[in-house]
Amino acid sequence: MADFLWLMYLGFMGTTAIWFLIKGKYKNNVTRLDFVISIITWFGLFGYVTGTEMLTPIVWKLVFILGLLWDILFTIFFTDRFAGDFGLEEEDKEMPLGAKLSGLLFVFPLYFGIFQYAF
Repeated sequence: MADFLWLMYLGFMGTTAIWFLIKGKYKNNVTRLDFVISIITWFGLFGYVTGTEMLTPIVWKLVFILGLLWDILFTIFFTDRFAGDFGLEEEDKEMPLGAKLSGLLFVFPLYFGIFQYAF
């Protein structure tokens, strides 16, 4: 059952990133960088879920640390600035910090999987 849930999460994360790409939501360099980091972290999760050995553990340790740091910084500092790019209305652009940080709960399984894969 756990393997099925991991596969569902992996598929959802990949589908979401591709959907944002197709819809043209990556309009500037910061959101494009976020897309690239998302794809790299997705490959780490893919390796963990499927048991596929890709690259070396040191690479995935760096991906874990830098990806997590990026997600925290992006969530805290850039979410409001690029809210329009992600389809939020003007009045929804300023989110309280607690709401932003709760959004990080969604990527917790991603970084848990990358951590398991790297360490």
